[in-house]
Amino acid sequence: MISGKKNRGFNHLNHSLNLIEHAWRLWKGGRPSELIDSFVKESCNLSEILRCIHISVLCVQKHPKDRPSMSSVVLMLGSETALEQPKKPGSFFSKKSLETNSSSNTPESSSTNELSLSVLEPR
Repeated sequence: MISGKKNRGFNHLNHSLNLIEHAWRLWKGGRPSELIDSFVKESCNLSEILRCIHISVLCVQKHPKDRPSMSSVVLMLGSETALEQPKKPGSFFSKKSLETNSSSNTPESSSTNELSLSVLEPR
């Protein structure tokens, strides 16, 4: 929402990172404002947007124990307390690794989390 882009199909001219990895690179480089869509940048409070980016980077840290709970996220969004420095996000496939593994029949997880999705259908 902040960048105006979706992770799926994200393209960058200079690298093959996905949106989360791109956001992490900008964060570590001290340039998180480059992630912000121009329309959002013009119409919102920049410090609030940067805080949202900071919180979002905290939410995708590699180890689930390092990620804030949803109740903590709500508190962080509603206050101006100091936030901890985020650690590196979990490993996600970049486009290059997806192309390399597309011919393989071995199922792989796109994140280090063990997550399953279920589709509920009526009887």
